[in-house]
Amino acid sequence: MWVIFATMSWMVSFVSSYLYTANTLPDIKNEDFIKECVQVHNKKRSEVNPAARNMLHMTWDPVLAQIAKAWAKQCQFKHNTQLDSRLHPNFTSLGENIWTGSLSLFSVSSAISSWYNEIQYYDFNTQKCTKVCGHYTQVVWADSYKVGCAVQFCPIVSGVTFTNAAHFICDYGPAGNYPTWPYKKGATCSACPQNDKCLDNLCVNPQRDKVTGYYSVAYPSWLIFSRNRYTSLVLIVKSVLLILSVIMTILVKQKYPNLVILD
Repeated sequence: MWVIFATMSWMVSFVSSYLYTANTLPDIKNEDFIKECVQVHNKKRSEVNPAARNMLHMTWDPVLAQIAKAWAKQCQFKHNTQLDSRLHPNFTSLGENIWTGSLSLFSVSSAISSWYNEIQYYDFNTQKCTKVCGHYTQVVWADSYKVGCAVQFCPIVSGVTFTNAAHFICDYGPAGNYPTWPYKKGATCSACPQNDKCLDNLCVNPQRDKVTGYYSVAYPSWLIFSRNRYTSLVLIVKSVLLILSVIMTILVKQKYPNLVILD
């Protein structure tokens, strides 16, 4: 009897710990999360070296965040294969950055900074990269002015050795990383689009930031019906544990009708 109780207690503790871990990560509607994603991106974009003539200011896009969230739930360390299939009503293709690591190490700032730090491997004048630079060039891609990010708890991330990981994805519109320089170097804001203003070394235009028609296209089935198999497993285990708890309570009550639990 005590072995059964001990086993059930462990299972309840395990599931509770799993759910607590999964729920500690911010959702795509969390205002602090949104603010940090946008602020860190813009800070990095304003600090590029050499300076940028045409770096656009970034703002949040909820549809990009929805797309990032749906893909993050797949818990795969690879890019979404549908980024060029018109997932977004305003952009024909999207850019994407991925960071995966332990929950204790994750923060929006550290993840985006790790992408930006690839600048050490990138030679702006020659466009040569000695290691990995694609995350950096997407962060500072001048024409990308919309961003949406999401972070997902993944017990296992296929493609890497991490377990119980924070899986962080940012999607960008329009996409960057085609064969050219990520921005034009020169005097800050000297090549901003017409009617733009210069703010913190970035080209700002409130009209450009107004993106409408978020739901004017049909999303693919994986975006609407995506399901994380680990979350499903937890829900199943919770149901089984609840049933077992009820059964055990009834059995104990029948076997020990006079049992009293003391504080």
